[in-house]
Amino acid sequence: MGGERPHYYGKHGTPQKYDPTFKGPIYHRGCTDIICCVFLLLAIVGYVAVGIIAWTHGDPRKVIYPTDSRGEFCGQKGTKNANKPYLFYFNIVKCASPLVLLEFQCPTPQICVEKCPDRYLTYLNAHRSQDFEYYKQFCVPGFQGNKVRGAQVGAGGRVLAWGFNRPPPLSCQGVAEVLRDGDCPAVLIPSKPLARRCFPAIHAHKGVLMVGNETTYEDGHGSRKNITELVEGAKKANGVLEARQLAMRIFEDYTVSWYWIVIGLVIAMVMSLLFIVLLRFLAGIMVWVMIIMVILVLGYGIFHCYMEYTRLRGEAGSDISLVDLGFQTDLRVYLHLRQTWMAFMIILSILEAVIILLLIFLRKRILIAIALIKEASRAVGYVMCSLLYPLVTFLLLCLCIAYWASTAVFLSTSNEAVYKIFDDGTCQVAGKTCNPETFASSNESRLCPGAHCQFAFYGGESGYHRALLGLQIFNAFMFFWLANFVLALGQVTLAGAFASYYWALHKPDDLPAFPLFSAFGRALRYHTGSLAFGALILAIVQIIRVMLEYLDQRLKAAENRFAKFLMTCLKCCFWCLEKFIRFLNRNAYIMIAIYGTNFCTSARNAFFLLMRNIIRVAVLDKVTDFLFLLGKLLIVGSVGILAFFFFTHRIRIVQDTAPPLNYYWVPILTVIIGSYLIAHGFFSVYGMCVDTLFLCFLEDLERNDGSAERPYFMSPNLKRLLNKTNKKLAES
Repeated sequence: MGGERPHYYGKHGTPQKYDPTFKGPIYHRGCTDIICCVFLLLAIVGYVAVGIIAWTHGDPRKVIYPTDSRGEFCGQKGTKNANKPYLFYFNIVKCASPLVLLEFQCPTPQICVEKCPDRYLTYLNAHRSQDFEYYKQFCVPGFQGNKVRGAQVGAGGRVLAWGFNRPPPLSCQGVAEVLRDGDCPAVLIPSKPLARRCFPAIHAHKGVLMVGNETTYEDGHGSRKNITELVEGAKKANGVLEARQLAMRIFEDYTVSWYWIVIGLVIAMVMSLLFIVLLRFLAGIMVWVMIIMVILVLGYGIFHCYMEYTRLRGEAGSDISLVDLGFQTDLRVYLHLRQTWMAFMIILSILEAVIILLLIFLRKRILIAIALIKEASRAVGYVMCSLLYPLVTFLLLCLCIAYWASTAVFLSTSNEAVYKIFDDGTCQVAGKTCNPETFASSNESRLCPGAHCQFAFYGGESGYHRALLGLQIFNAFMFFWLANFVLALGQVTLAGAFASYYWALHKPDDLPAFPLFSAFGRALRYHTGSLAFGALILAIVQIIRVMLEYLDQRLKAAENRFAKFLMTCLKCCFWCLEKFIRFLNRNAYIMIAIYGTNFCTSARNAFFLLMRNIIRVAVLDKVTDFLFLLGKLLIVGSVGILAFFFFTHRIRIVQDTAPPLNYYWVPILTVIIGSYLIAHGFFSVYGMCVDTLFLCFLEDLERNDGSAERPYFMSPNLKRLLNKTNKKLAES
């Protein structure tokens, strides 16, 4: 399309030429960047295939349900453990082993049980008493008396022992043999379920750690140990599980406070609309009030630094030079030096002088920025449905996130159960992989009679693992690509609608019907390839940044300073590159919405147009960003403070209305984050409107001269600021 209308753009950054046929966004246009559109469709087909593979081979039960030492799920319906929802550790102390961090499984037998133990009891005392029936439910399935009955039959008719890969004994076992073979735990300890696992019921009484009413326990072998050993083991095994328990409590808070959260978000939406309406009528006042406040704050800072500098005169040690003092970890030391306050005062004075000089020399451009903000308010007022478009973007992004997250979970659970050899002693084959069906008759079992072949984690062979890693990277890359495509579609749609408003000579009479829907249809019909191209460039940079973050985490333990320095430089460079590409893409999409050119042509022409007006770009960008930031902070701060006083029962009128919560910060943070997202959604529409009108304004200045043949399309307020008039209108 760009090749059909070369007269729309000058080459090498030359100003735009007048075109009598140009009356706003071009409706008769052709498809652009078709190859990228084809690539996107093929990538989506591949993404669907990856999802099918993940959903076919994945098993989310591996995340939801705990797994015992035989690799079976606890509490899963339709299995023999359906009525045994809890995982019981034979010796929780062993969970403090470093193997837990490496293998994600405690090196101790684990079984599924109906309930956690509620008393102290050792096998030595229970096997001859009436408590033995109670004790047996915490032994391996099939254990009867002092022997194991009912061998497990595996694949191919091979016999597996219930005693963790040991053949069933022909005669009764003694206590020592039972404990050696791991058929029963040596001791039961009062426990409570946490995230479907049994953990010692540890509590503090007057600063002393206790389990039940005891501060020590018998380890089942005739010696007593301190509770602190249990605490260490429970901490290691409970590293991630506490987060799950926290998540459950947070979920409970959401169930009782969700309607109040919705009310808070509605208040944020009303305030956002009100702020946008105020911008239309009070934009100039609000901008100048903010500028004056910045000047006054800096002035007070200079005065405060001078007063501190004067106060420290004559105090002992205040005249020490910063060079002589050197670096101090306690930064408060510097506040007792006169040189520190002198440096602060000089810095603030320079900053104050720079701002005042900028205001003097750039006052006219600031007025132009204010006028554009007012004009954007009028445009949003005439295209009110544009304020609802962020909901479309939000729903499409939620769809992308849901597909990515579900695919990632299923891919991560597509691996197979890995079994490893665990041994209490110094077995030379400990830690190696094993097959639970053949371990009883293997050489490893004869080398280490006390070893067990039990479930360690979910994984697979190195080639299979690399394939899963590659699919996860592709999953993340497609998420970035599709998410950026959705954002690009929204930007092109809004830009097309607001450009239609600007290039209407008689506003709003010349504004086309349904400008937002027309722009959306043009974007999808003609420019899917261009949007995919821009989103692809940004996605490549983002996936590189993710890989750099991963490598940085891996290099944290290394002592190579050069590698760390290089990694920091790369992360900084790609962060800057992503910011620049976002800025360039945004303006390229505006050009695509107006002229229908391909992505590269649009990006080049937008960049040259901005470079020819770099000062105006800088002033407008900073003024609007600062104003929008103030609006977001005002909305988020107001709603956040209201939520804080409400959920902490500090508003007496509705003190009894607020729901009881486990963590009052849960709904407060939700309201604050939700309010920011709502405000950001409204102001993103506003920001896109300002950027679109600004590019149209710059082109209007280059294309037209105000004559009867070439009238300006800008608003009367902008023409008055620039001393521009349309002669035809002036004569009338």
